[in-house]
Amino acid sequence: MLWTLLLALLVLLLLQTQLSVCLRELRTGGSSSPAYSSSSSSSSSSHNATRQRLPGAIIIGVRKGGTRALLEMLNLHPDVEVAKAEVHYFNVEEHYQRGLAWYRAQMPFTLPGQLTVEKTPGYFAAPQVPARVWNMNPAVRLLLIVRDPAERLVSDYTQVLHNRLTRHKPYQALEELLLHKGHIDPGYKALQRSLYHQHLARWLEVFPREQIHVVDGDALIRDPFPELRKAERFLDLPPKISPNNFYYNTTKGFYCLLSAGHDKCLDESKGRPHAPLSTQAFKKLCRYFRKPNKLFFEMVGRSFSWC
Repeated sequence: MLWTLLLALLVLLLLQTQLSVCLRELRTGGSSSPAYSSSSSSSSSSHNATRQRLPGAIIIGVRKGGTRALLEMLNLHPDVEVAKAEVHYFNVEEHYQRGLAWYRAQMPFTLPGQLTVEKTPGYFAAPQVPARVWNMNPAVRLLLIVRDPAERLVSDYTQVLHNRLTRHKPYQALEELLLHKGHIDPGYKALQRSLYHQHLARWLEVFPREQIHVVDGDALIRDPFPELRKAERFLDLPPKISPNNFYYNTTKGFYCLLSAGHDKCLDESKGRPHAPLSTQAFKKLCRYFRKPNKLFFEMVGRSFSWC
């Protein structure tokens, strides 16, 4: 009888001990659960803060002026995220009719405080674009990168020629398109794109001059850092891009980018040899651009070393 009672007491003590352990585990699990929930909530909140936003800055042109180089260089900045492809939202009617939701969906994901940048060089010469951009955001900052208009024209032709030859399609020689009876043909599309003063005038009818930053495309190729520092200031970005982000590639003949130990050079189409144009025709082109260039210099309040 005594042994039975002692055995029963021992069993009760073991059960009590096991119950205490279970209760302790439950309390521990209960206290850690909110911590896990809080961490999960914080992670979810951080993820939700990353979203696609309309651009705060747009590189509007010019075509064959160095827009891709400028975009890639701005993308070195930690506070900048760029749209990887040209969107052509404001200048292609089919895209514009899809609305701002479609446009926003083409943008990269960004955190609050980061700047979204889009570039479509076709915007600069398209008459309908300035008002459309203003309607999206009157405070948007605009970057216009320009280069010698005669060199730009030859580069423009070279790209079209390359695309045509790639598709095994014939194309006229540059001189045949540029000259009519020995004189510059003002109807040539590539020439019209180089009349910077005409296109800028339309933008200045909508946007104040201080909202358009002009980048020297020729200087950007020769020495990128000074032009990037000016662009940082214009975009109200802290100065994070440094000369160490660039190195000259002697094989390619232009600067490549360095970031976090990785280098990146622009694709093979950049630095492509220009299509041939006689010295006489090029001189005629330079003379043709003298007056338009002077008008452009007056509009932007600075001059450039163009032919």
